[in-house]
Amino acid sequence: MASQPQRAEVKDRAPIAGEAFLRALADHGIDYFFANPGTDFAPVVEAYSRAKQSNAKVPTPLVIPHENLAVAMAHGAYLMTGRPQAVMLHVNVGTANAINNIINLNRDNVPLILAAGGTPITEKGKFGSRNRYIHWAQEMFDQAGMLREAVKWDYELRVPEQVGDVVSRAYEVTMTSPRGPVYLVLPREPLAAPMPEPIGPVKPRSIPAAPHPDPQRIATLAEWIAAAEKPLIIVTTIAEDAVAPLGRLAEKYAIPVVTQRQRVVCLPTGHPMHMGFDPQGLIQEADLAIVIEADVPYIPGEQPPKADCKFATIGEDPVFARYPMRSFPSDLAITATATSALEALEQALAKLSVNEARVNARRIRAADHKKKRAETLAKASATPTGDKITPAYLSRVIGEVVGTDAVIFNEYTLMQDHCPREKPGTFYGLSPAGGLGWGLGAALGAKLAAPEKLVVAVLGDGAYMFNNPVVGHWVAETHKLPILSIIFNNSRYGAVRGATLSMFKDGVAGQDDGRFMADLNPSPPFEAVVTAQGGHGERVEKAADLPAALQRARDVVVKEKRQALLNVICPY
Repeated sequence: MASQPQRAEVKDRAPIAGEAFLRALADHGIDYFFANPGTDFAPVVEAYSRAKQSNAKVPTPLVIPHENLAVAMAHGAYLMTGRPQAVMLHVNVGTANAINNIINLNRDNVPLILAAGGTPITEKGKFGSRNRYIHWAQEMFDQAGMLREAVKWDYELRVPEQVGDVVSRAYEVTMTSPRGPVYLVLPREPLAAPMPEPIGPVKPRSIPAAPHPDPQRIATLAEWIAAAEKPLIIVTTIAEDAVAPLGRLAEKYAIPVVTQRQRVVCLPTGHPMHMGFDPQGLIQEADLAIVIEADVPYIPGEQPPKADCKFATIGEDPVFARYPMRSFPSDLAITATATSALEALEQALAKLSVNEARVNARRIRAADHKKKRAETLAKASATPTGDKITPAYLSRVIGEVVGTDAVIFNEYTLMQDHCPREKPGTFYGLSPAGGLGWGLGAALGAKLAAPEKLVVAVLGDGAYMFNNPVVGHWVAETHKLPILSIIFNNSRYGAVRGATLSMFKDGVAGQDDGRFMADLNPSPPFEAVVTAQGGHGERVEKAADLPAALQRARDVVVKEKRQALLNVICPY
């Protein structure tokens, strides 16, 4: 019996599953298809080639030469649009390169349809069977097993007619609360196989509503707030539509707010109740702590709360069930989005009698705390008298030069105390998982989805190297995505050094100031990397030169529509 042909006949134009896959993605509102292709991509290449001829509805394809960058770009695009994106990678090896940022998405509850090819199942006899040397070594017993803990759901395509249902299932799982990435394995044979029926539109299924709070628990929390002398709100990340009710609640009842390790603008920095980004000093006095979407509201060993403090926790998953160990107290847990909980809490409090004298006393204390804090911060970020550029000064100047509407992506180094952000949607920080190699790609994805915005990536020198900068700047030039990158260059891994000194400052490791295994000298000329891709690059060493250099770089991005990078020497 003759084997089936290994190459498609030119005259054969029956629709293939690859076409149905792309159509289903588009029908679910997927804007972009970030691809890092390999030998498994032939059906996708054919599907896109056919779409060019037929003008079929498909997501916009972009070739991204590193998997980690592709996932970060999908993250940034989602933050601008609110719609999940698609990434497709090369079998197991491509998946492995992307896991770092998939873990970031997982901890940030960010949806993504991640797909990867699968090694051809058959060794011969089928269209799409193995015909490359690597097809044997790249096969795994369980390809999805390597990232299963970091995704909500995974599935392998078995037959071509199933592809639309597979995409629909992926979409509804990734978008159901709490959101998170999903993973598809797409072997070549079913993806290249002809569809038994013509490809038609796929109607997305209704996504379940996010959880709403239990009225009785909201009523209990309202009573606790009315009775509290020194309540405190600790929040890490909330949706943009939760910022306004949080601000109203905090201002009306004079409740101090700490945006602990915030990854989005939770409350405008200038709000009278915004008390900064660290609960130190406040958590020790609070008799009621309202913890909103904060996985680590304080450091237990260093910031012990008041012994009789009550804790109310609010979140779509208030117990953070996917964290293996987490022992923070909770006297009242409310499963809900921050928006719905805060709005319900406003209504419940309006029905209660609240002691105005107590509220006024809190307001006076908060104003005094905020004034003293502002004076301390102003001294720390003042223009240096010498040449040395401090992180606080650099952070302040960044905020002043880029303006209030710029969208900043911060991979650890920007000091939020010194860079006020007043508008929701103008600041995004690295996931609590801390997987480096995120900020540059996320900024590029945001620029792709929101080309009218000034997008800024703030990175440490170590993080910048994790971001695959050669690839990142190539993507910026090739896909016309002019962003401003700013490197806080201290020629070391600051987190490594800090962790070492936190334990062994008085040990042997402290004798060289914790530099061993943290030293990144000699520092490369990072500014040369961006100029190699047609961008503007500068090295800045003196404090007096910083404002003008930042303005030049900003103008290159805004006026010339070219990418720019500042390599700021900032020892700390």
